[in-house]
Amino acid sequence: MDADVPGTSRRLWLLRGAALGAAGWLTAGPAQAGRQAEEPLADSVRSALSSAIANSAPPVPEFSDINQRLAYLRWLGTMSERLKKKKPDFQTRIEFLQTVWYETRRAGLDTTMVMGLIQVESAFRKFAISRVGARGYMQIMPFWSRVIGDGDASRLFHMQTNIRFGCVILRHYLDRERGDTYLALGRYNGSRGKPQYPNAVYAAAKNWVHHDA
Repeated sequence: MDADVPGTSRRLWLLRGAALGAAGWLTAGPAQAGRQAEEPLADSVRSALSSAIANSAPPVPEFSDINQRLAYLRWLGTMSERLKKKKPDFQTRIEFLQTVWYETRRAGLDTTMVMGLIQVESAFRKFAISRVGARGYMQIMPFWSRVIGDGDASRLFHMQTNIRFGCVILRHYLDRERGDTYLALGRYNGSRGKPQYPNAVYAAAKNWVHHDA
């Protein structure tokens, strides 16, 4: 079961997406999003964000009971099948999904929503670059590596680094918007208050809904 985002329920944003009709796959052209604006950060916020991305340990799933582990394995198998056309190599596909699962839960995000965001941002392309220079799966602007990272923007093409940055940044925007995913997604895209990007993510997320048995 995906983690709920405080303030805006998973059901609400899925209903928003459903209102758009059947989404289908977005075309895999040039990356369209990734326009986060550089904003002044309080020292405490900068420190918290830096700490959140500092631990680069590989994602290792932990479960409190066997039912949780089985639910995860069912999700992994289902998502692997859905992602096969985008990522034909099995090992690459599994490592990607494991990382998304781990990093979304680490940041307290809904995994389904983040999968939709990655689809919109990069069409699941590791080395996607937008017209404004955003990089990788979650289209991270290079300034973030200077503001909260070690300054090495090339690391934004590393899978776990990119997904961790994206999840930490989205969590930051959700906190700023008091849990409102619509506004947080708009801020992530640099288009706060405009419907196009949030609606695209809501629609894409429908491809990654998993009704666990």
